[in-house]
Amino acid sequence: MVGYLHPADGYTAYLKYIPSNDGKWERDGTRYTRSIPYYQVSQVENTYDWLKKTHPEHILQCPVRNIEVSWVPVEKVKTYYRPRERLRNIKQNGPNDPLEEKLLRLVEILEDTADIEGSIGVTGSILTRTHNPAFSDIDLTVYGLPESYRLIETLQELKKTGIIRDVSKQEKKQWVQNRGNKHGLSTDDLLRIAEKRWNYGYFEDTYFSVHPTRLDNEITETYGENTYHRLGVTSGTATITDSSESIFLPAVYKIKDSNPEITEIVSFEGLYGSLFEVGDKIEYKGIHEKVEGKNAHERIIIGGAGSPDSYIKWSYSG
Repeated sequence: MVGYLHPADGYTAYLKYIPSNDGKWERDGTRYTRSIPYYQVSQVENTYDWLKKTHPEHILQCPVRNIEVSWVPVEKVKTYYRPRERLRNIKQNGPNDPLEEKLLRLVEILEDTADIEGSIGVTGSILTRTHNPAFSDIDLTVYGLPESYRLIETLQELKKTGIIRDVSKQEKKQWVQNRGNKHGLSTDDLLRIAEKRWNYGYFEDTYFSVHPTRLDNEITETYGENTYHRLGVTSGTATITDSSESIFLPAVYKIKDSNPEITEIVSFEGLYGSLFEVGDKIEYKGIHEKVEGKNAHERIIIGGAGSPDSYIKWSYSG
């Protein structure tokens, strides 16, 4: 699923895997490949044409967001994958392969050190049982705002002790090169982002990631309480006034903008999550959106549908 706003009769989601004889991932004799080469809204939008031709029931003209999105109607759902439940099952029944063994060792260290037992789940290919111990990563999610910040602090400490190995400088340079001009950012901007990415690393030489998600009681809006209206693409400058909810996806930054009606920047592009701090002066380009309803305000959307060249970056002009 994508985000926290879903219609009562379905779930906003994007196509991630499709059956393929050449796929790297396998479950129950069926092989799968990724439908998108990397995670970016423009790549997700590239799947819409295929869905319209083959599975048009998975395209929704959303009356709340006033955009076209991919989704899964409730009647089409065959299986619910729950990250915390999957991890509990591995703990209770024992690991089935070396990657699941390593997962349990990593989770035990993180839960004990951060004091967040029960707040971590496993996602990615391990969640769907399509992982391959020869090459698959470990993808984790942590539930709750305070729990997430405790885990951030724990990972920073574990990297200092060597229990967790940080991504190398060479890997960070390669990460920057792979992104090239995809985000409208300079090499210096991307290098600075690479240095601030806290939620990636290696445990026993296996790459892993951690992604925070809200608990149910931290979701303050239900589908339909607000409606969203696009006013056009705009650019500007602002100062970050609150970044506490930037660890989630979408990342939310409260801002003081030259336009006083604009009070926040919301990024659906994961690149900008947990990046900017209170007091940072930024430049942005994105979709200016008016929110009407329960929480009326105006905001800037980064990485939203129809805005492939949106960005946020540090302002160096003071």
